[in-house]
Amino acid sequence: MHEIPEYALFEVREPASHAIPFVYNSPHSGRIYPPEFIAQSRLEGISIRRSEDHYVDELFADASALGAPLLLANFPRAYLDVNREPYELDPRMFDGLLPPYANINSLRVAGGLGTIPRIVAENMEIYARRLSVQEGLDRIEAVYKPYHAALRRLIARTHVQFGFGVLIDCHSMPGNVRVAGTNARPDFIIGDRYGTSASAELSRAAVAILEEMGFTAIRNKPYAGGFITEHYGRPSRGLHALQIEVNRSIYVDEVTLEKRSDFALVAAAITAFMRQMAVYVAQFATDTALAAE
Repeated sequence: MHEIPEYALFEVREPASHAIPFVYNSPHSGRIYPPEFIAQSRLEGISIRRSEDHYVDELFADASALGAPLLLANFPRAYLDVNREPYELDPRMFDGLLPPYANINSLRVAGGLGTIPRIVAENMEIYARRLSVQEGLDRIEAVYKPYHAALRRLIARTHVQFGFGVLIDCHSMPGNVRVAGTNARPDFIIGDRYGTSASAELSRAAVAILEEMGFTAIRNKPYAGGFITEHYGRPSRGLHALQIEVNRSIYVDEVTLEKRSDFALVAAAITAFMRQMAVYVAQFATDTALAAE
């Protein structure tokens, strides 16, 4: 068994009372880098942090105060990415043969961004050497599976308590993202897997709320949602999953990774967004039913 970090790999910030049918999830904002991982890497300092969704857990920190649990990773995305299938693994990274159930052919693996990533943003290789297959499998057992078990419990509890549930999967995106065919730079992107992971009315409402607050917001382009949104969103069963991407340039310096002076204002706006989403869902659920059809 290979060494696994001793710190809490993830946290569940529970509300005093689970008062709204939401679960918030921040899977890519972890910034505790295990020393043994740093020792394996050819990167250091800011370079290894390029794949983080910087401070997204802090932007959505008021979820629990509003009555919803917030699950957040402490481990970094560069160490393991829970927004992937459990075994999206790149054979180029490992000594030995991967098990036959590993998905070695996905587009994410081809791009170096599998469950155990090969690169961080800007195509920088993470590792100075190949990993053993067992090391990769141990990491999945110790980190990936407990994280998803916690997420499943929160979603199931919400569904039982309210008869339906809304998962908001929280991410950030590079400041240079543009909408294809235009020069528009969105402040937020709401992903619903092109209408398959959540009610279209719900995702349209999320965009409308953000626009009413003065932000630019669009749906699905270029980020429609990853594995978590796709896997947990089952609208026909009353389980809705939205991915929200926040443009980093509005709250963080992407070179130094330091918070911008208006970070608190952006966080307050996101709190207002979460509050308005809860109000909308309370009304929508009584009118047309977010519950299973």
